[in-house]
Amino acid sequence: MTIQISPASGTDRHVGSPRSRVDGPAKVTGLAKYAAEFTAPGLTHGYIVTSTIARGRITGFDTAAAEAVPGVIKVLTHENRPDMAEDPDGYKDMVGPPGVPYRPLFDATVMFSGQPVAVVLAEDFETARYAASLVKVTYAAETPRTDIDALLGEAYDPPTKRDGIKPPPKPWGDADGAFDKAPIQLRQQYRMANEHHNPMEPHATTVVVEADDKYTVYDKIQGVANTQMYLTGAFGLKPDQVRVLNPYLGGGFGGGLRPQFQAFLAMLAARDLNRSVRIVLTREQMWSFTYRAEAVQTVSLGMERDGKLQALKHDAVHGTSHYEDYQENIVNWSGTLYACDNVKLTYKLAKIDTATPGDMRAPGAVSGLFALESAMDELAHDLGKDPIELRLINYTDREPIEDKPFGSKALKSCFTQGAERFGWAKRTPEPRSMRDGRELVGWGVASGIWEALMMPSKVRAVLTGDGKLELGNSTGDIGTGTYTILTQIGADTLGLSMEDVTTKLGDTDLAEAPVAGGSWTAASSGTAAMKACREIAKQVFVLARQMDNSALANVDFERVVFSNGRISVADDPSRSVAIVDAMKAGGFERIEVTGEAGPDSDFAKEFECFTHQAVFVEVKVDEELGQVRVTRVVSAIAAGKILNPKTARSQIIGATVMGIGSALHEESMLDHRLGRFMNRNLGEYHVPAHADIHDLDVIFVDEEDKANPLGVKGVGEIGIVGTAAAIANAVYHATGKRVRDMPITIEKLL
Repeated sequence: MTIQISPASGTDRHVGSPRSRVDGPAKVTGLAKYAAEFTAPGLTHGYIVTSTIARGRITGFDTAAAEAVPGVIKVLTHENRPDMAEDPDGYKDMVGPPGVPYRPLFDATVMFSGQPVAVVLAEDFETARYAASLVKVTYAAETPRTDIDALLGEAYDPPTKRDGIKPPPKPWGDADGAFDKAPIQLRQQYRMANEHHNPMEPHATTVVVEADDKYTVYDKIQGVANTQMYLTGAFGLKPDQVRVLNPYLGGGFGGGLRPQFQAFLAMLAARDLNRSVRIVLTREQMWSFTYRAEAVQTVSLGMERDGKLQALKHDAVHGTSHYEDYQENIVNWSGTLYACDNVKLTYKLAKIDTATPGDMRAPGAVSGLFALESAMDELAHDLGKDPIELRLINYTDREPIEDKPFGSKALKSCFTQGAERFGWAKRTPEPRSMRDGRELVGWGVASGIWEALMMPSKVRAVLTGDGKLELGNSTGDIGTGTYTILTQIGADTLGLSMEDVTTKLGDTDLAEAPVAGGSWTAASSGTAAMKACREIAKQVFVLARQMDNSALANVDFERVVFSNGRISVADDPSRSVAIVDAMKAGGFERIEVTGEAGPDSDFAKEFECFTHQAVFVEVKVDEELGQVRVTRVVSAIAAGKILNPKTARSQIIGATVMGIGSALHEESMLDHRLGRFMNRNLGEYHVPAHADIHDLDVIFVDEEDKANPLGVKGVGEIGIVGTAAAIANAVYHATGKRVRDMPITIEKLL
């Protein structure tokens, strides 16, 4: 059932309006504090010494020179560390994959280049950093294996599936036979390079030692409850001993979903020294963990001459570490996006000597849809069909894997509106047929799809006697605008101004909530906030009716609206009671309610829920230099109700920029002799800069969905999923050269 939100003032609503971020002033004035900016008396600074090999064992340490530096307190290694949990299950976290989690400083084994082998603790950061350079470590090195191509023959089906990641479905029809009989066939290999998260804020943890064996932890994390779970498990502590906060995050993109090793090492040092400790990772050290791993993909499509798919096969081999079976949904999208009677999808892992890969914005979909949507574009050109036409020929209103209708699917409208805005009708289909002076011009298009999920979440709401509302839960605002949308929802539900609403996030002392990821925060925490405020509204209404000579006497709750801080009869605004008067008359200084929300199991039995995208790209290619410029992007998005068009548009723009990075810039380069990522800095690892970004346009297509009471779907990931494929397709249209290995660099075109 959809719950209506009353307008905040007159006919104006906060929800659905382009409101500026409520946390914006704190961020631009420097008042917002991040994990490495909190301090404590006697704060100790740690600096991590990392391994120079990717595989082998530590045979010895020489820490004498480091320990002799004035200001150095201690050098921690696996040989002198305090006790830590022996059971690997103690190091589990909420989103970790199957396997044995990495345990920092546990023993002499080295499993990846850049692995922490020691921590220098000193009175200040500069001393710790200098002393760390003096620590000598000797190794018995083994030959690393990091080349996935050399390991394809050893790929395996992961025996334990990662929670929340659906394995490929059982094949249906006869994909092999149908492919062999199809008059039009395509079988190609596609791959996207390893990519690393590069948020502005480095990973950091500050552990403050409190009295009674309690700790306050400021950690860069996308869900403080995950850090709390990890640290209490690893150190045998109770939840009430570890309070974790992260009110602001300087970019996460999935890299902050799991607690990273600096959090463990800061707590280890704090317990050992009984002093507060801060550890901040360098940019180079952030290359030592979670990244989007390369997947080697083969897409095989068989079609009739009219463009109807007869066979669809999508096979992927994905890299993971030796100690965990990291998994993504890479191939399932091919079974979901198009109608086909004969489908076979496979997904296998290959163990390489790196740290465990991790979720990076739209994990799985970015890689998988690049392959699928490139293959569809190839066949469109082979058949002489418009790429949009081919996609519509194979359009489906039922989700094929589960054989259920979509809760909503406005992808056709995305194509229609996006094509009109972009001017797609002016495109000439032949490659190399469009020019702008010395540059070749190419236009490309791709479809995008992402799950519209909802997770169990709680929000605590407190209305005080002065008419002020406070909302709070433990989820994080990772830059998506969660502070703002929760404020909007609370203000509308109780008819308050946004200035009268305060939202608190990122604190384990607040109501329980999931990590911020998967594009589920708006639906999950937003619905919980609305339910909490709705219950407060009912309680205040009862107080208003009980007042002497109440203007709301004998009025049912369904007949009133909350507006301008008052409760009014909808069809007679002259009959109203101020919220503050109702609370005063009832003798209430505060009303507190915790709202709970979760997925609708009845809806899920009947429908499948996804967001959709049609993305149009213009590129210009200098034929002599091979330089590619993305000059225009139009991204048409169907994501249910849009709570805040301003912050939602920012999400799509940011995701589009990351998609441009995947297509043209980003590549983490492994030296397979060393097993080490070599371009571990922003000078050699290229991300899009201002000069690379031109005209980005966003369309939100009207769409109604009943998957949750708010009718919303998340927008954090849908903006990136089709972008790389659309760019690759545009480059082919411009040049006649099909690049199936991202990123598209100059040498691949010349």
